[in-house]
Amino acid sequence: MAKEKPDAAEKTFTLTNDETGDSVKLPVVEGTCGPPVIDVRKLYAETGHFTFDPSFTATGSCKSRLTYIDGEEGILMHRGYTIEELTEKSSFLEVAYLLLYGDLPNKAEKEKFDHSITTHTMVHEQINYFYRGFRRDAHPMAIMCGIVGGLSAFYHDSLDIWDPQQRELSAHRLIAKIPTLAAMTYKYSIGQPFMYPRNDLNFAENFLYMCFALPAEPYKVNPVLANAMDKIFILHADHEQNASTSTVRLAGSSQANPFACIASGIASLWGPSHGGANQAVLEMLDEIGTKENIPEFIKRAKDKDDPFRLMGFGHRVYKNRDPRAEVLKSAADEVLADLGVNDPMLEIAMELEKIALEDPYFVERKLFPNVDFYSGIILRAMGFPTSMFTVLFALARTVGWISQWKEMIEEPSLRIGRPRQLYTGPAERPYVPIEKRK
Repeated sequence: MAKEKPDAAEKTFTLTNDETGDSVKLPVVEGTCGPPVIDVRKLYAETGHFTFDPSFTATGSCKSRLTYIDGEEGILMHRGYTIEELTEKSSFLEVAYLLLYGDLPNKAEKEKFDHSITTHTMVHEQINYFYRGFRRDAHPMAIMCGIVGGLSAFYHDSLDIWDPQQRELSAHRLIAKIPTLAAMTYKYSIGQPFMYPRNDLNFAENFLYMCFALPAEPYKVNPVLANAMDKIFILHADHEQNASTSTVRLAGSSQANPFACIASGIASLWGPSHGGANQAVLEMLDEIGTKENIPEFIKRAKDKDDPFRLMGFGHRVYKNRDPRAEVLKSAADEVLADLGVNDPMLEIAMELEKIALEDPYFVERKLFPNVDFYSGIILRAMGFPTSMFTVLFALARTVGWISQWKEMIEEPSLRIGRPRQLYTGPAERPYVPIEKRK
């Protein structure tokens, strides 16, 4: 296990009340990487004050050893390994092992883990009947929220969160079964029969097979597409304490079962400001319509008074280049070249990419294409409808969610999450009988 930097609580931060002159010293704790944090856990007890941080953008909610992001430098690391090196040299399941257990597996560990995931890809046969309760035009994420939450009704032997073996079994089941459920959700939406998983295929190959194969004819997985799919999964595996991950942790802090916690993460990811970003990219391209219209929309994007925004450019966390985008750009080029896709929308995307990388307006503001821009292009070229994009995000992020959940449950100081608030409603007032109300 990699060595970690111990807490450095000998440093303090002093807060002073301007009205009374009273002051309090709070411990300053340093992590392995990133800025130090002020430990405010005793602030209320010692001062009678809470902190106020809407959206928690300046608050560290937990300790974690999984993922580190430096948005200014464009760095993303899992357990100390850069995302560039992992996507170049690893597979998705190897990264999953790394996130779950802290280190890359040796050959025997990898074979055992791969075997466990492979043999858990089947789902209970009765789950097939769940799908019949949904309309065929239901959004795939609506189906996934219900189906994944319902897994706890089938796998009672892995719901004891205090049993390490049951926690591990649940983790393996979720990683293995979410792709199967995602593929079933896609097949259901287009009226095709479900395809059972195959143990002779790797993780990405198996998912593509379950999505695009038919019982009536043989299907050969395209290795270029499988490689791109594996990279997309790796790049979306975990991303620190984002909205959906924080949702999983908060749900898990109540000691809810892991299937319910992951379902809560899927619900949070569904939001267009989170997991729907790559879908928004395709919707923007559809709005632009043709390459001839691009100059008009570029002009609108530069106009601060125009509500139009170029989706898939820039990133809330990464103030420089998105390191994941660099990897997916080459994958997108490979996929488009291999498929020889003749899609006007993809032509618009490639022209927008060229402009964003050359136009001084975008370069100076560091509005480079992000991971959502390229993942949307790849998934469209593969044949996935935009409604499935967030489902594929959830599939990959399940590894991060369950690793974060597992890390939290194993933390000795685990307590139920309970954010505080700044109340701005009415103070106490008398009740007025209805006949006297104006």
